[in-house]
Amino acid sequence: MRLTLEGRVALVTGAAAGLGNRIARRFAEAGVQGIALDVAEFSDPLPAGWSGRRGDVTKEPDLERAVAEVADSFGRLDIVVANAGVVPPWCSVDAIAFDHWDEVFAVNVKGVASTIKHAVPLMKERGGSIIATASLNAYRGHAGQCLYTATKHAVLGIVRAAALDLGRYGIRVNALAPGPIPTDALVERMKARARDGGLSVEEARAQFDAETALGRMASEDDVAGTALFLASDLSAGVSGQYVPIDAGLR
Repeated sequence: MRLTLEGRVALVTGAAAGLGNRIARRFAEAGVQGIALDVAEFSDPLPAGWSGRRGDVTKEPDLERAVAEVADSFGRLDIVVANAGVVPPWCSVDAIAFDHWDEVFAVNVKGVASTIKHAVPLMKERGGSIIATASLNAYRGHAGQCLYTATKHAVLGIVRAAALDLGRYGIRVNALAPGPIPTDALVERMKARARDGGLSVEEARAQFDAETALGRMASEDDVAGTALFLASDLSAGVSGQYVPIDAGLR
């Protein structure tokens, strides 16, 4: 089924690669135009109607410029995906380096809140949909990932509070909560663990597959499709929620 959102405009952060890039491309297929923001270079051309811009979500002037460019180019902003995030190395809670803690919180938590802050003024007149990328770690923990889990729990808190603040303007705020997704970044981590004597990539993927109800890992397309649903009027009554995309992870 093709869902059309012709005429709508989006800002997607963390969109040079991975989930953010796939979400922007899925939006483009539905007729959405917009700006993709990332600290990294955009190595591949974006679809027609989309522009890639360098920007750091931990720096408010970068977000101010991105939203100003949306206003200048399109005159409106309907959809925001606060996707930029980092995954820190695994370590036990008793080995946390708190300088690293501050760096990860700056991207994963402050970056989400700041993206929402700067987008809202342009969205107030028409309303719209704000989507934050959380994780299954927004509602469950993992050994060795205290830092990442803490940031994603915080993202869910931002989403729930922002939904209450912004509902009066017709702005809905929700979170994507992906389980393990075979992005390039996850596959590289699998390869690194294999080099350190762990499971091979094939064995690791098979283990992930076996832990789901569907017998497969959820995909980038699954996440992008859920983002499209949350951006559309089909989810008009949904706000302050998180949507697990984990293929029925047990």
